[in-house]
Amino acid sequence: MPELHLLQKLPRSKRKLSKPRSLDIENQRVARQFGQEYFDGPREQGYGGYTYDGRWLPVARDIVDHFQLKPGDKVLDIGCAKGFLVNDLMQVCPGLQVFGLDISEYALNHCEPSVKGNFVKGTAKSLPFSDNSFQAVFCINTIHNLDRQDCIFALQEIQRLSNGKAFVQVDAYRTQEEFDIFQGWVLTALTYLKPEEWHQVFEESGYTGDYDWTILETDPNWNKFDASINELGEKE
Repeated sequence: MPELHLLQKLPRSKRKLSKPRSLDIENQRVARQFGQEYFDGPREQGYGGYTYDGRWLPVARDIVDHFQLKPGDKVLDIGCAKGFLVNDLMQVCPGLQVFGLDISEYALNHCEPSVKGNFVKGTAKSLPFSDNSFQAVFCINTIHNLDRQDCIFALQEIQRLSNGKAFVQVDAYRTQEEFDIFQGWVLTALTYLKPEEWHQVFEESGYTGDYDWTILETDPNWNKFDASINELGEKE
């Protein structure tokens, strides 16, 4: 179960807000509905516009290489949102059978046209697929939107579908400063832990796949509130 920087080629983007958005409970309430406001509404309540720009293509190539995927293999993206990674995996490996699952009706209804029909609505903690049905499963910035016990359930489900051929990325922090940024910035995550605490969650769940962290960092050149964030995944 190695730490794997599978998303290292995804561009980092800096976002500056005049005040921490998550301290407004209305922003959190709206974001956790995962509707239009979260994806395509104001930045204070989500992405501020979630549109395809091709940034996932190099990541898709690295995923195909790492898991040695080939045409005919089946893979699953849990928390697929509008299907950008699903689309790009299909582009870089023609014939790969790529499926997506997301809790958001809005995202699935506004997905990339190329991936219509490849999606299932559902939750990571109870996946509607049979054991060992995928050659690889990915879950990027999604399971931390569950509470700790449901994170364990979700990891058990990922393990069940993939037999450990999987990659998850979750919110983590190492210092009080990084924790404070999460408190002010992250709208939807219910579980953000130190890496060693996530290792305990992995152990409790029996998860044996790959993993990495999303860690928000301060910008020393911005004297109000700033997170230099890697906008990596389908959920914040």
